[in-house]
Amino acid sequence: MSSRELLSSINRRIKSNISSVVIGQDDAIEMVLITLLCNSHSIIVGVPGLAKTLIVKLLAKSVDSAYSRIQFTPDLMPSDITGTVMFDRESRNPEFRFVKGPVFANILLADEINRTPPKTQSALLQAMEERFITAESKEYPLPSPFNVFATQNPIEQEGTYPLPEAQLDRFLFRIEISYPSAGAEMKILSERVINEDFKVKQGIVSLQEITEAQAAVEKTAVASNIYEAVGRLLSNSRPETTKSKDVKEYVKWGLSPRAGIFLIAAVKAKALLDNRLTPDIDDVKSLAHPIFSHRIILSFKGEMENKEKREITDEIIKASF
Repeated sequence: MSSRELLSSINRRIKSNISSVVIGQDDAIEMVLITLLCNSHSIIVGVPGLAKTLIVKLLAKSVDSAYSRIQFTPDLMPSDITGTVMFDRESRNPEFRFVKGPVFANILLADEINRTPPKTQSALLQAMEERFITAESKEYPLPSPFNVFATQNPIEQEGTYPLPEAQLDRFLFRIEISYPSAGAEMKILSERVINEDFKVKQGIVSLQEITEAQAAVEKTAVASNIYEAVGRLLSNSRPETTKSKDVKEYVKWGLSPRAGIFLIAAVKAKALLDNRLTPDIDDVKSLAHPIFSHRIILSFKGEMENKEKREITDEIIKASF
């Protein structure tokens, strides 16, 4: 089976499985799948009740992999995530040993990530970036692949801790889930009940297939015009080099090269999912928003005027093409 056929098959199986339960969130499902195939992490933002957690749970059920969920709370400690060293009295030779925490998984759901203090968030940040954790000065590698999907509620801000820019920059996408369309909502109302036990096919994609697909995404060829387009987007996101008047006026800090690296990886995955050999400019334009929105830092004027980052991204795209 070729790389395109493999990716297309994975796309069909997982999307069909999740869409049998989650109605009207096709774009979010696709971005979650792209995140997995890029071996990266994403943050999902939306009001309660829009299936943020459910999408990730169904993704984990679809893939034959180790899955963990951490409910983030203000009293959560770093060791509650990473694990801790304990003295084992019950063994034949009593000794200190490391007990792994829930971070040791292939797919990790970090639910309401902004409800835990910075000290605990930093423990997850190391895991996301380095793919190992440190306990008692010893390093423990995480499983491969390792992908974090964090959720965040944009409404309630009391008792929350803003995620630092360094941590936000580790997320491939900021996936914004909105209300379903009228037709999709009517279907949800007619088909769903309270506390439903969702019956979906489990383990329909093997971990080996995901690993092979991730390798295929890395090896996908990209034309020079795509690199040039991404370079223009990065340049036009920065006040000192942009051609956009709005960026000069409303943006304090633009995008780093990491954003460009993530964008190229994402468009490669999208092309293969659509059974195409290589990405095109439309892929770059369509995926720029979820990659740029959490990385652009507004100036004081932009904050005071409540400038929407989506509008800023539109201006960056307009100046670049």
